[in-house]
Amino acid sequence: MNVYEAIINRRSIRRYQQKPIDETILEKLVNAARLAPSAANLQPCEYIIVHDKAIVDQIFPCLKWAGYIAPAGNPPEGERPVAYIVVLLNRNWRKEGGEVDAAAAIENILLTALEEGIASCWIVSVDKPKVRQILNVPDYCDIDSVIALGYPNEKSVVEEMTDSVKYWKDDSGIFHVPKRNLNTILHKNKY
Repeated sequence: MNVYEAIINRRSIRRYQQKPIDETILEKLVNAARLAPSAANLQPCEYIIVHDKAIVDQIFPCLKWAGYIAPAGNPPEGERPVAYIVVLLNRNWRKEGGEVDAAAAIENILLTALEEGIASCWIVSVDKPKVRQILNVPDYCDIDSVIALGYPNEKSVVEEMTDSVKYWKDDSGIFHVPKRNLNTILHKNKY
């Protein structure tokens, strides 16, 4: 799969097989994040890999899943993530901002995960104080987001957006994600 194919095929997945992810693969995902572009090369992002089942189980209730179709979009028991990568912004390296650095790093994680056959879901609706406490995150780091990981146990497809951005699940359990048509977002030389 080339990069463009990975971009076309990557979707958020919220149901996972309970097969563990090898720690070397999780480290590879963070290495891909580390190499993302960073404004002024300040590199404020840091990462916590969470793969210990007891801690993974503590993090799960701190996350909000698929708000448009809650609770149907919540991963049920037995199909929850097997690992997380928590993305931090170290304020000793960059006092404010850094969210664009995190976004670039996260996209590298998502695409590298897909290449490894691992499904992901980028979650920004996080109980950050609780996650901070569970993971002992120092005060000089902000929690940007959490990436849920696991081998996929569902399918998600792109639909052309007609009248709503809201995704849905069909009777077969397949996620349908509306995306704006290229013709509605592309402008050449002028708006």
